[in-house]
Amino acid sequence: MAYYKKRSNGKWMYTVSLGIDSLTKKQKQKTKSGFATKKEAMAAARIVEAEVENGAFINETKMTFEAFTDDWINTYSQNAKISSVRARNKEMKHFISVWGPYPLKKITKQMYQKKILELSQKYSRNYLVGIHACGRMIFNYAVELNLIKTNPTESVQLPKYQPKIEDIENQKEDIKFLEKEELARFLRFTASDGLEMDSLIFTTLSYTGLRIGELLALKWSDFDEYKGSLRVTKTLYNPRNNITEYVLLPPKTSGSVRTIRIDEQLVKMLKRHEVKQKEIKLKKGQNYTDNQFIFARNDGHPQLRKVVEIRLKRILKKAKITKNITPHSFRHTHTSLLIEAGVGVKEIQQRLGHTDVNTTINIYAHMTANMEEKASHQFSKLMKDLL
Repeated sequence: MAYYKKRSNGKWMYTVSLGIDSLTKKQKQKTKSGFATKKEAMAAARIVEAEVENGAFINETKMTFEAFTDDWINTYSQNAKISSVRARNKEMKHFISVWGPYPLKKITKQMYQKKILELSQKYSRNYLVGIHACGRMIFNYAVELNLIKTNPTESVQLPKYQPKIEDIENQKEDIKFLEKEELARFLRFTASDGLEMDSLIFTTLSYTGLRIGELLALKWSDFDEYKGSLRVTKTLYNPRNNITEYVLLPPKTSGSVRTIRIDEQLVKMLKRHEVKQKEIKLKKGQNYTDNQFIFARNDGHPQLRKVVEIRLKRILKKAKITKNITPHSFRHTHTSLLIEAGVGVKEIQQRLGHTDVNTTINIYAHMTANMEEKASHQFSKLMKDLL
């Protein structure tokens, strides 16, 4: 039964019983004021009573948006990768900056859609998709906990992206790789002008198609000199490029766990490196942190990705290669060489650790198109010379 009262300001309020709290054993109540007449208060109270009777009543939280997201990210982090948690933290800050102190229950679909439209003017489509996915997870969780009645992200549409013609015309290819002759020149310079481990690092990347995180996470137990293979079971996560603050995580996908066969030349390079590393361990003694990393610094900690990137630019400059090559480009370079060698899509998928064959097919199609274009240019040049 509901109770009604006229307040000193002339407005009416209602109080509805919600039953006994199972934990505190005390009476729970829902009170709301601000009604101009008793009749309005009674109509609103009847809706609440009907919801309570049907088991559909939700006593929406007074918690602020920022306080709730703190709880949500703590729960989310229990079953997510560190890299995913870091991404979600970054994405949800776009909402906290606007709604932080605002009550969670007060955020409407109109407010959410407006914010998404604003963000679409600042960020790429891919990043916007990530922000929206984060928003949906936050509000879905609030609905699951019965803290809000409706999800403001429900049915919200992302703005349709319309690229400008000049952007399409000026768009550069996403997939960068070295041609066979360029790779040969690059590796010659790593051998003659490279710093410590440069030759081994870039040869391994070129000959295996490993991701840089997979390479830096390799331990000597992953290397089988007799079978001539490397076992990929983990990846190194170190976003701050801190010597000691790294984490070993499972690979990117389930298909990324794999064994890669390597050629005799790389096996010999790894064996020579192992001997040299043991000499460093003896020399450093207790100053060497031995975690059995293959690509370890002289203190035993795994090499930093930033160092690899800096050294890559140094050698590219010496080799007079002007392409914007990154450590990941060697993965595409390896793919292009496999295609040129006649290796099939399925075998490439397994070697690169792609769970989704479409990923391999997309790269395969891009590389093949590039080779066809190159062949066309070479043919045109030949005919021009003849004529």
